[in-house]
Formats: sequence, structure tokens, C-alpha cells
Amino acid sequence: MRRGFAQLDAREIDEFELDELVHRYKKAAAKLWAFCGAGGGRQLDAANAITYLRERQQELPDWWNEAARSRRA
Repeated sequence: MRRGFAQLDAREIDEFELDELVHRYKKAAAKLWAFCGAGGGRQLDAANAITYLRERQQELPDWWNEAARSRRA
């Protein structure tokens, strides 16, 4: 997020692109919280799931890219 504001300040992106970045961040964060159980004590389950995927060299969830895809839809 900080990078987005720095890019805006440097005029590398405009306000609309920053707005898209903020929405994408919010959506990705919501997906991460849902995966982690949103404070319902399932954080250990989420950590174990990620460990399981890593040990089997499977692809880890990429909430950032998922948020970008769902925003375009």
C-alpha cells in the first residue's frame, strides 16, 4: 500500500490506479482473513495447511492475484 501512495506522489500512477490498488488490497486481505478463520481460533489450522502445501511442493494460495482476477470480473 505504501508503495502505491509513493507512486502516486511520484506521479507514476493516478488517483484511479491508486483506488484500484486499495480495492485489490482490501479484497486480498479479506481472502486471507477468511483462510485464517477470521479470528475464530483457526490460525493454527491455516498455518498447518500452508506447511502441508509447502511440504508437498504444491502451489500456495495467492490472494493478491485472486483479488485482481475477481476485480476484473
